Amino acid sequence: MDHSSEKSVAQSSSDIEKQGTPEPQQLQRKLQSRHLQFVAIGGTVGTGVFIASGGSVATAGPVGALLAYIFVGSLVYSVMLSLAEMATYIPISGAFTRYAARFVDPSLGFSMGWIYWFSWSITYALELTAAGLIIQWWNSDLSIGIFITIFWVPLTALNFLPVDFFGEFEFWFASIKVVALVGFWIFGIIINAGASPQGYIGFEYWKTPGAFVPYLTEDAVGKFVGFWAVLIQAGFAYQGTELVAIGAGESANPRKTMPAAIRKTFWSIFLLFVFTIFFIGILVPSDNPNLLTGDTNAGSSPLVIAAQLAGVHTLPSLINAVLLTVVLSAASSNVYSGSRVLVGLSEEHCAPHFFQRTSKRGVPYIAVAFTSAFGLLAYMNLSANGGKIFNWFLNIIGVAGFIAWACICICHICFIRALKAQNIDRDTLPYKSWGGSYLAWYGFGFCTIITLTQGFTAFVPWNTEDFFIAYISLILFVILYVGHKLATKSKFIKPAEADLASGRWHEEVSETWEDSPRSRWKKVASYLF
Repeated sequence: MDHSSEKSVAQSSSDIEKQGTPEPQQLQRKLQSRHLQFVAIGGTVGTGVFIASGGSVATAGPVGALLAYIFVGSLVYSVMLSLAEMATYIPISGAFTRYAARFVDPSLGFSMGWIYWFSWSITYALELTAAGLIIQWWNSDLSIGIFITIFWVPLTALNFLPVDFFGEFEFWFASIKVVALVGFWIFGIIINAGASPQGYIGFEYWKTPGAFVPYLTEDAVGKFVGFWAVLIQAGFAYQGTELVAIGAGESANPRKTMPAAIRKTFWSIFLLFVFTIFFIGILVPSDNPNLLTGDTNAGSSPLVIAAQLAGVHTLPSLINAVLLTVVLSAASSNVYSGSRVLVGLSEEHCAPHFFQRTSKRGVPYIAVAFTSAFGLLAYMNLSANGGKIFNWFLNIIGVAGFIAWACICICHICFIRALKAQNIDRDTLPYKSWGGSYLAWYGFGFCTIITLTQGFTAFVPWNTEDFFIAYISLILFVILYVGHKLATKSKFIKPAEADLASGRWHEEVSETWEDSPRSRWKKVASYLF
C-alpha cells in the first residue's frame, strides 16, 4: 500500500469516526508496553496458580497437570498471535469484543462482549471475597464483610485515577507475584536436591503415587480423562492473558508496543505457570490430602504444602501476605478490564452511549463505577446460600474464557478473509502472525471442544444440577446471541464489507519509531518475546 493510499485510508477513517460517534473517544494513550504486560499478568497470575494448581496436580497427577497446562498454553499462544495481528492493525478500546462485531457478526460482538464483561465483574466480587478469607487466616473471628468493604473502596478509587497511575500500580504489585514464583522455583531446586529431612527427592513422586491419576477408570482411558478434567482449571488459570489487548485504545505507540507486549505477556505467563506446576509436581505427592481441601488461604496453597513437607514451618504467613497482594492486584485489574469492555460495547452501540463519557484525565468514570458496583455481590458470601450461587458464578468465569478465546480465533479468521477480499496485503501489516488462519483454526477447534465437553461428569450418571452449573455460561452466551439476533435482525458481515478503516490510522500519526539495526540474537529474542 503506497503513501497516497495510506493518506486516503486515514482520511476516510477520520470521516467515519466523526460521522459514527457522537462524541470522540477521549481515552488517553498513556500505557507503556510494560504497563500492558503487567496489567495482563496482574489479572491472570492469581489464585489459579497460587492455590487451584494444587487441585490440578491431585486430579491429573504431576505429569497430567503439566501436560494440561502446556496444552492450554498452546491454545492461548494461538489466541495471542491472532490478537496481536488485529490489535496492532486496529488498536481500539474494547479490542476483540469489537472485532467480533466488525468482522463476523454484530450479534456475536454483543453476546461475547457482555458475557466477557460479566465474567470480569463477577471475578471482582470473588477476589474481594478471597481477600477477606485470606485475612481470616490470621484471625478467624473477623467477618469477611469488613474486609470486602475495606478493599472495595481503595481498589475502586484506584480505577478512577488516570490510567498511567493505574498502570504503575499494576506494574509493581504484579512484580511481587513474579518474584514470589521465581523464589519458589529456587526453593524447589534446593529442596529437591536434598536440603530437607526427606533428602534427595528427584522424580520420586512421578513414580509413587504416579505420573498420572486415573479418573473414573483405572486404565489408560482414566488417565486421559483425568488430564482432560484439568483443562478447564488450566483455562481458568490462563484466563486474563488476553487482557493485554484490552488496553490497546490507551497504549502509547500501539503499532510498536502492542506486538512486543502481547508476545512478552504470553511467554511470561506461560513460563510462570509451567515451571510452577513442574516444581509442585516434584515437591508434593498428588495424593496429599491438603491439595483438595477447597480452602482459599495459605493452608491449601501447594507452595506452602511443599514448604511444610520440607520442614519449613515459618513460610505460611509470608505466602499468605503474598496471596493478599496477588488477590488485590487481580481485583484492580478486573475493574479496569470490565470498564474498558463496556466502553467498547458502547462504541459498537451494544451498550448505552453514556459509558463512553470520560473525565478530563481520560478515565471512563461511569463504566468504572458500573463495573465496580458488581463487586458488592461479594456480600452474598455472608448468606447461607451464597456459596452455592458463587459456584455458579465461578463456572461462568472459567468457561467464559474459552468462549472468548474461540471467538478471538474466529475474528482473526474473518479478519484475514476481509484483508484478502479488500486487496490488502498481509505483508503490509504492522505485525503479521506466523501461523495465520491455520493457527487460529487450531485454537478455535480445541477451545470449542473443551467448552462443549468440560461438563462430561454431569452425563455419567446424569445430574441436572451439575449440567446447568457446567454449561450455564454457554447457555447465557447462546441466549444473548439469539436474543440480539432476533431483536436487531443482524446479518453476518461479508468480508468485502468488513470495517477495516475505523481506528486504523486515527490517533496513530504521532507514533515514534526506532529502526536501529539489531543483531541476529536480538531479532530472535524479539520474535519470541
